[in-house]
Amino acid sequence: MTALEKYITTFFGEIPETDLKTIVSLFKHTTMKKGDYLLQTGKVCERLSFVHEGLLRQFVATPEKDITQWISTSGYFSGDLSSFVTEAKSELTIQALVDTEISYISKHDYKLLGEWVPKWHEIEKGFIIKCFIMMEQRIYRHLSMTAEERYEYYFEHNKELFNQVPLQYIASMLGMSPETLSRIRKKANS
Repeated sequence: MTALEKYITTFFGEIPETDLKTIVSLFKHTTMKKGDYLLQTGKVCERLSFVHEGLLRQFVATPEKDITQWISTSGYFSGDLSSFVTEAKSELTIQALVDTEISYISKHDYKLLGEWVPKWHEIEKGFIIKCFIMMEQRIYRHLSMTAEERYEYYFEHNKELFNQVPLQYIASMLGMSPETLSRIRKKANS
């Protein structure tokens, strides 16, 4: 079983093997170089990507600063789901922070899943629900936790990123300044 197949079955539950093979067959594999863009602000998101290896940073550029929304690591999907579904222009930019291997499905091929996989609409509903739950939990943590608690939670679940990603991106994602993150890290390490 490939990493993508494992992720799909872990995330969505049991899917008949023939349907799983059909789903995975519509994904194409590619490598992105550090600095390459998966999506740029103002463009419609035309594909959803699964990260095999590497890091993709999702961010919004404002006149004052870039705000990191998420960093996709191995085993996660990346894309602007809202833009992908509604075909609205994206406010996000998605960029490879390191050389990154992905598998992606185009909007065209994604639409074929509804025709080729009998229970696709059920599977898709499960995917969207899980995305919504993850976002809801993240918002709750952001609103209910102190800066120190957000740092501790994120560090506990993403230790490897602290050596791979510029700390200003992590600080932005956690809703704090780089100086605050530095102070919290120093306090946590003492």
